[in-house]
Amino acid sequence: SDPRSDLAIWHIDLLAEAQYTLPPADHAETARTVYVYAGDGLLLDGAPVASPTGVVVRSDVAVSLESPTGTVSCLVLQGRPIGEPVAQYGPFVMNTQAEIERAFRDYQRTQFGGWPWPSDDPVHGTEPERFAIHPDGRLERPGSVPSAAA
Repeated sequence: SDPRSDLAIWHIDLLAEAQYTLPPADHAETARTVYVYAGDGLLLDGAPVASPTGVVVRSDVAVSLESPTGTVSCLVLQGRPIGEPVAQYGPFVMNTQAEIERAFRDYQRTQFGGWPWPSDDPVHGTEPERFAIHPDGRLERPGSVPSAAA
């Protein structure tokens, strides 16, 4: 939410023969990457980029994206570096190796507060099926009439 971060995230779908120009970022030191992830690829300032590919581009100039032959999808991520040291191990990203080790110990000890299900599987069976609890307490399931939560 800090405008100084020059943060932007674009999901761009271009139809065949479509063109879009990314505007320059607010700061020359802003990092910007274009990830082409679906379709036949695109022309990035006239240079071909196949799918799937990520390309780091200059952020201080406008960049042309063109889909010459078919639909293409890309993700553009940009932001100013925060200038902090980075330490990484697996999914953990911190500032120091000591913080990584502490995070890993915390995860091993508590799984960050505990995992309430009996299995580590990424699914939880068929019960309960998909549902939503609305802010007013209504419980909604596919094909049902919303009702008050118990």
